[in-house]
Amino acid sequence: MTIVRLTLLLLLLFISVTAMANNAYDFKFHSINSDKEIALSDFKGKVLMIVNTASECGFTNQYADLERLYNDYKDKGLVIIAVPSNDFGKQEPGTEKEIQKFIQDKYNVTFLVASKEKIKGDVRWPNLSRLKIRNLEIQFAA
Repeated sequence: MTIVRLTLLLLLLFISVTAMANNAYDFKFHSINSDKEIALSDFKGKVLMIVNTASECGFTNQYADLERLYNDYKDKGLVIIAVPSNDFGKQEPGTEKEIQKFIQDKYNVTFLVASKEKIKGDVRWPNLSRLKIRNLEIQFAA
């Protein structure tokens, strides 16, 4: 249940922050398994969950929980996008190919997975700068 609470917290944070953005549907990720972009505009009218993930984290089993959640609700409009990052405790040190192999071999993930992103620091995912709106700034703790 802890992972469900954490996931719901992340979802609520994303919804509340992006609701204040000029247009959350302008956000895009690169897919981990192709050169395609994952455009949030493709998911208008659906429930969208974006989750930071890491292969060597204490919550790595969240992949199984997320896969179960996705399979239970994808036909009702749930879209999950996992976003791997090495910025929190260096828990995602692998390359994108290693991450993809790990999550397929161990969890058989069928939901969307974005490319590995920098979340903290000067060289971070460009869309994060859009989250600084109306004097609201999201701080990512180490």
